Amino acid sequence: MIIWPVFVAALSMLLLTALCLFWPRKTVHKAQQTVSQQFEERLQLLALARDSGELAEQDFDSAAEELKSQFLQQHATNSLQGNSGWRLPAVLLLVVAGLVGAIYSVSGHYHQLQEWQLAQQNLKQYGERALLNQGEPLSEQEVERFALALRTRLANEGDDAVAWMLLGRIRLSQGALEQAVDAFERALLLTPERTPLLLSYAQAQILLADENSLARAGRAVARVLSKEPQNSDALSMMALIAYEKGDFKEATTAWQLLLKQLPQDDPRYEAVQQRLQELGADVQVAGRHITVQLYVAPQLKQANPDASLFLFARAKEGMGLPLAVQRIPLPEGNIELQLTEQMAMQPGWSLANADQVEVVARMSLSGTVEQRPGDIQTVSDVLNFTEPGLTISLTLEP
Repeated sequence: MIIWPVFVAALSMLLLTALCLFWPRKTVHKAQQTVSQQFEERLQLLALARDSGELAEQDFDSAAEELKSQFLQQHATNSLQGNSGWRLPAVLLLVVAGLVGAIYSVSGHYHQLQEWQLAQQNLKQYGERALLNQGEPLSEQEVERFALALRTRLANEGDDAVAWMLLGRIRLSQGALEQAVDAFERALLLTPERTPLLLSYAQAQILLADENSLARAGRAVARVLSKEPQNSDALSMMALIAYEKGDFKEATTAWQLLLKQLPQDDPRYEAVQQRLQELGADVQVAGRHITVQLYVAPQLKQANPDASLFLFARAKEGMGLPLAVQRIPLPEGNIELQLTEQMAMQPGWSLANADQVEVVARMSLSGTVEQRPGDIQTVSDVLNFTEPGLTISLTLEP
């Protein structure tokens, strides 16, 4: 801690100041004795002048009184200087102490020491909240304390695969990719076949995005797939690695395998479908679906840059609740969208529950599905589900 150099410097300053102050004090003391001797000598001279008749008695009394007054004044001044000599060192001592305290409060390490102690005390609690989702999620400050406690544990108790993996995930969440990779590699030295660790390591390498990192990520994912060929996270990463490397054929194959494994209500299902569509792959959509080729007039987007587009299908007869709905920021020009059974707003009321439907494309200024003044919409003709997939064209313009 930096307090010791500051303390030594402050003490040296105080000693030097005391030396400077007390050295003249001895000189003043010597001068004070000389003044007393001069007073006695002058008084004796006045007495001799009086006894010899050179000085009248009345003049002697006046001269002696004046000499005495001068002596007393000089003596009082010297005494005051002597008595006040301790005050200046005391004031300087307080000033130096205050200066040391101010410097330490700004540049000292007591804040870090407090954080370290708090991290050590709450290591178990942080682990439960981070891994078991018990209680509230960790704040950014608590995440950093968790990392500090893990580093301390590793320093005191030696390598621990779980601690290194947790530290790597923390650094990954903070965007410190190189530190994350280093932590994961240390954990892999201890447990080289742990699937969650291999996937976390691959994720960090993918984010680094250079050629060597993508190669290392591919090898890690391949190790997982060699043991767990149906691992959806590994398939997703393998597809992403191939896509980043420009190997679109391999990416398409991996995403198609992944799509077959994902349930249709999985949040990743539509994202994978979209990726495959971007790559020009033939995507088979389960159940009824409507492909909408929509044209949005550019002037609508220019006049309403913050508007939303609601695309939904509703039954010709029955409840007014949409059978399927999709909301996106208002586009411009040509766009292809899809409505599927998985986009239902209410369980049991989807495209599978109505044979006759109509599709509505609506520009919403308020961002709600309900039509408000100023909203513009277009409605399709009534569609009959004579086959699972339908394709229509709509135009949305002022």
